[in-house]
Amino acid sequence: MENKATIIAVAGKGGVGKTSLSATIVRCLVEKYPDKKILAIDADPAVGLSTALGIDVKLTIDDIRKEIIASVDEKDTRTAIELLGEAKYRIFDALVETDGYSFIAVGRPETAGCYCKINSYLKEVISILSNEFDYVVIDGEAGIEQINRRVMEKVTHLLLITDPSKKGCQVINTIKSVADELVMYEKIGVIVNRMADESLKDYINTNGIPVLSYIEDDKNLSVFDIKGENIFNLPAESNVVNGVKKALNEIGVI
Repeated sequence: MENKATIIAVAGKGGVGKTSLSATIVRCLVEKYPDKKILAIDADPAVGLSTALGIDVKLTIDDIRKEIIASVDEKDTRTAIELLGEAKYRIFDALVETDGYSFIAVGRPETAGCYCKINSYLKEVISILSNEFDYVVIDGEAGIEQINRRVMEKVTHLLLITDPSKKGCQVINTIKSVADELVMYEKIGVIVNRMADESLKDYINTNGIPVLSYIEDDKNLSVFDIKGENIFNLPAESNVVNGVKKALNEIGVI
């Protein structure tokens, strides 16, 4: 019987704390479900999730893609299905097993320009791995690229991260508009991060997307970001931990 994974995709404008919140989501799931199989996917080319979780990455999905391509010469007649079958086993080589969860990184292609190939491969990776885990958390690329290319076309929960700025809210509204056409999600919600003051709530316009929680500026997290410390060591009473727990509760994950 095929496993029905809870797949949480995290998206938003760059610079709003998306990766830190993704790491905190992983932490909250590990603490809530110690008996479940949890996977964190660093799908952002900025490759920050590994740092936030204190993971030392040796092999990435893009490394595997490049290895497979390099192993096939121009005369190779293997089909795409055969190559994907080979890639399936190699994918598990890139998994990092740690206390309470597993981790895999997409990596950052060395060449500049379009991420089309790695995004296409990432889509297959998500499909393969989702059958092996109970919870999957995807820290997506900033903006709409991966949404637009249907990398995240089958997720159960789409969490949009913004700060109180008008630009941040515009980006999440754009992401939702694209996702409504291209993503098969079951639930959606917004986390408004880095709130300087509670009174700012009155000025935030999410165009009807439910706000799951407002998270005030967290000095503890700022120090952790500067030092590159593991989010699992963040004090339990921190604003970001409490705010993420509230959001996951509101959207029915914990």
